[in-house]
Amino acid sequence: MRIKEYFKSKPVFSLEIFPPKPGSPLDGVLATIAALSDLRPDFISVTYGAAGGSRSHTVEIADTIKNKYGIEALAHLTCINSTKEEVAAILGRLQAAKIENILALRGDRPADQRTTAPASTAFAYASDLIKYIRETADFCIGAACYPEVHTEAENADADLRNLKTKVETGVDFLITQLFLDNNLFYAFREKLEKMQIKVPVAAGIMPVLNKKQIERITSLCGASIPPKFRRILDRYEHNPEALKEAGIAYATEQIIDLLSSGVDGIHLYTMNRPAVAKQIFGQIHGIRQHLKAET
Repeated sequence: MRIKEYFKSKPVFSLEIFPPKPGSPLDGVLATIAALSDLRPDFISVTYGAAGGSRSHTVEIADTIKNKYGIEALAHLTCINSTKEEVAAILGRLQAAKIENILALRGDRPADQRTTAPASTAFAYASDLIKYIRETADFCIGAACYPEVHTEAENADADLRNLKTKVETGVDFLITQLFLDNNLFYAFREKLEKMQIKVPVAAGIMPVLNKKQIERITSLCGASIPPKFRRILDRYEHNPEALKEAGIAYATEQIIDLLSSGVDGIHLYTMNRPAVAKQIFGQIHGIRQHLKAET
């Protein structure tokens, strides 16, 4: 089923997992999928790997999600350094596995290309990839958006213009980068309305379990850590169990607030920690059931 159809009965609840490193066995991520399947999310997305990392396992994992567990899969597809032939081959593999949904991304530049041009210029931007998919294949296409502005954008206005270009090229829905302050998301949503960007937007939420990890992630993606959450990090930095519980509680509070404000969807970045996802989904189970019943 195409994910855009799920958004007709909002809110959508989805999860994200990542493949193992190239050459590593799939046992761990397959166990993660099995555990997460009990939550019956509307879909599970599978990343490509950070900084232009390997795509080798993405199709195989998406195939398992879709065809073994009967949960819709969203396969990430990045185009940095890719040729049209390489992208066409991946699209063919996805079609063969009956995967109908793609999250189209430019992807992060590898470390050795941060200040140089990519090896291939077939796809300079995600919009180029989206256009190519629309012209050559039949998929439901999602794209990323950034409530706090893409790190490479000239400014917020330029970032919104670029997003509008992506959407007009053929995007069916959007998923946000993680954010830790819901007010930033609400302000971003108002800007989308003014720009006449009308596709559904799922809010990306990441439960924070480790201070160093979230500081590294936010430094890379440009997300900010609000004072309220900074106090939590500083208070429980040396107590992993307390920080884990506080991080789960904070993410749950974010989700409840977003749902009460009519968000189109919640996309939980699980970091391959099914126990954390289960705890959060357990705490919002009643709300989730109520909202689904309303639609």
